[in-house]
Amino acid sequence: MTPKLSRHHDGTLYRDLNGNGVMDAYENPNLSVAERVDDLIGRMSLAEKAGLMIHSIVSVNAAGDLDSPLMSAGRVPADEFVLNRHVTHLNVHRIPDPRSMARWSNQIQELAESTPLGIPVTISTDPRHSFTENWGASFSAEHLSAWPEPIGLGALSDEDTVREFADIARQEYTALGIRSALHPTLDVATEPRWARQYSTFGQSAEQVARFGVAYVDGFEGVDGLSSSSVACMAKHFPGGGPQRDGEDPHFPYGREQDYVGDMFEYHLAPFRRVLARGVSAIMPSYGIPIGLSLDGERIEEVAFGFNRQILTGLLREQLGFQGVICSDWSLITESRFGGAHLPARAWGVEHLGELDRVQRAVEAGCDQFGGEDTPSWIVELVESGRLSEERVDESVRRLLAVKFELGLFDDPYVDEDAAVEIVGSSQFRAAGHRAQVHSATVVVDSDDRPSIPVARGSRMYSPEIPDVEISAAGFAPATLDEAEVIVTRISAPFDPRDEYLLEPAFHAGSLEFADADVERLRTLSQHAPVIVVIHLERPALLAPLLPHSAAILAVYGSSDAAVLEALATEGAARGSLPFDVPRSLDEIVAARSDVPGDTTSPLFRAGV
Repeated sequence: MTPKLSRHHDGTLYRDLNGNGVMDAYENPNLSVAERVDDLIGRMSLAEKAGLMIHSIVSVNAAGDLDSPLMSAGRVPADEFVLNRHVTHLNVHRIPDPRSMARWSNQIQELAESTPLGIPVTISTDPRHSFTENWGASFSAEHLSAWPEPIGLGALSDEDTVREFADIARQEYTALGIRSALHPTLDVATEPRWARQYSTFGQSAEQVARFGVAYVDGFEGVDGLSSSSVACMAKHFPGGGPQRDGEDPHFPYGREQDYVGDMFEYHLAPFRRVLARGVSAIMPSYGIPIGLSLDGERIEEVAFGFNRQILTGLLREQLGFQGVICSDWSLITESRFGGAHLPARAWGVEHLGELDRVQRAVEAGCDQFGGEDTPSWIVELVESGRLSEERVDESVRRLLAVKFELGLFDDPYVDEDAAVEIVGSSQFRAAGHRAQVHSATVVVDSDDRPSIPVARGSRMYSPEIPDVEISAAGFAPATLDEAEVIVTRISAPFDPRDEYLLEPAFHAGSLEFADADVERLRTLSQHAPVIVVIHLERPALLAPLLPHSAAILAVYGSSDAAVLEALATEGAARGSLPFDVPRSLDEIVAARSDVPGDTTSPLFRAGV
């Protein structure tokens, strides 16, 4: 689709978004963003302003149109958000094939164009370029190019690859109509049990900072936002890594962030670097800071999204951030889906009602509420005199500026044919495959044969890798008794949980392998040397595996083909550990959650 353009008497082509036959200032592509924003704010109703402050989850349908059944039932339809609630920031979860997704994006923008002011929609997404499917945090690549998780980019330790990834992801997103990335994650992985380490760049704050800058460069562009950019929302300010006992703040038992090692500044450092570089939006952490003092002032123990000292005092006033602050998802209301529920993440202010929570967050500094559906909260607060419209205008100004900078007011449409060619192209898939191979990390390579690399032509048995993949990689598929080498793919252990919505997807709890897993490995090793390929989304306790392994290869999101190439090719596995691998659970329990590498005698050090 292409935009419907009118011609001004001076020859300027513009979109007559309000249909009045006049090129109003906000429609004039020759004016500055500030001039266009000023004009548009003066034309908006309070309800339209309130809609901008809501960032809602929508379900797309497989056909890529607005009339077919949704891919996820139970959600508010997108047309209800756009037409009746004036919500123009829509967060997509499951998406269909590229052509259908591009068609859906175009239909949403066409619908938005029919509204009184024609404000375009900003479509956003969580990360979706790797292998982890967790609809509370990230999605598997599916039709897009597949890369290692960010922790794998951390293992590869190469800024150029991070920048290449971000640029390719930007091209795929924009081809689909997605213009807002709810990432990067700038948290530092200092608590070995934390479930979200896979989405970080590791335990080095310096590396997280460098990679964060490269990441934003690739998505937003080194010269700032433009019509080819994807706006980034860096998270989880001021650093979500130091989780007590490694529990995640999505859940009531994971509310606390501990700074027992006095390392607040260490976790803040990546944000300082990215803020200095410039980024469109910041998402605060869900967590509550425990025992934190800054400049001699005790920080209130409420979630960062409600914390004025952090959002206004630190982020706005000290660090000078002028962009959008968007809360993490469902800070105000509980989540329900398929019979499961999760309380609102209003940690520290659970006693407040929904309206009071909204007021508290806006007064703290939030401009927008992620994962919420109810703009009428803002209207009610203004009409009751509890919130000034001038304060609402501050947030609306920031939110509109990003839409203008992205060029959405001038042309929000995408080419459906181009989406098919660009998304998941052979070139992009090859780049992702290379990163998967190179990020693989040889943790242990013993003197027992076979070492890594494994000679092509070897008779290989794998319980998890199909024979067709083994053959394609140049090995000979074999039975267990025939094998010269055994390759087994395993994952880092975790405690299965299913009390709350989203909980099954967060791999938390123990890092110890079950006795049965170790025994299985011992049994395999009696037939032939075993190479253990472990998906190291968290630093699993590997010590029990060592006696039964000829080699251990850590991967961080890799296809079978990438694993086999890493095993077969000299020097292909170039990764180094992005975090320490502890020796025992007791050492993890004794370590301080905010201090990197704080176990006393780790089995393997980061960087190995």
